[in-house]
Amino acid sequence: MLRVENISVFYGDAQALDDVSLSVDEGAIVAIVGANGAGKTSLIRTIAGMHRPASGRILFRDTDIAGLSSHQVCNLGVGQVAEGRQIFPSLTVSENLDMGAMLPRARAKREQNRERVLAMFPRLKERIAQAAGTLSGGEQQMLAIGRCLMGEPSLIMFDEPSLGLAPTIVHDVLKTIRDLNAAGITCVLVEQNVAVSLKIASQAYVLENGRVTLSGTGAELLADERVRQAYLGI
Repeated sequence: MLRVENISVFYGDAQALDDVSLSVDEGAIVAIVGANGAGKTSLIRTIAGMHRPASGRILFRDTDIAGLSSHQVCNLGVGQVAEGRQIFPSLTVSENLDMGAMLPRARAKREQNRERVLAMFPRLKERIAQAAGTLSGGEQQMLAIGRCLMGEPSLIMFDEPSLGLAPTIVHDVLKTIRDLNAAGITCVLVEQNVAVSLKIASQAYVLENGRVTLSGTGAELLADERVRQAYLGI
């Protein structure tokens, strides 16, 4: 469904990604793990069209999307739930959801998708007219996921979805990701909780200093001694 082929990304003279390649099969949950500064968010943003790679290709359903604008990438069916949630705090829950439905691909199913989101997150329905900035962290993450779903994505990239959330809310967020995947949405997961992300991932990649250093199934990386020592403290 998604193939990243030998992409390199620079911020000025600083190299963020160095010859990175990976693949995401349709229907999979793929985890990308690594330390802070390893290049995980740069990779997500480059796939999403927010950064232009200096070299390499990004193929989504065999279409090269490298260099397309972010709204063009979204309209092809690639959604993103950004680190820090990035909701519009002064807009209501309802208005935030409407923002997600502005893509041409999503307009026809706007009401259907809205009903789906509110059924999935009843708390949002209770707070539909409330300013998004007044929601709790967990509710804002629900809203960020709901807004993404309003765009009718077939693949969603989650960038640190559990960051700053209480453990019980983290469990709910990860369950939501599993549920979305079971409903047919392909998921790419960048997550600080390495053990949990590897447990739910069918495929996983380790990024270190902008390069892929390990790959395998989630179970294989969870059992790998290097991963256990570096990220699990075992």
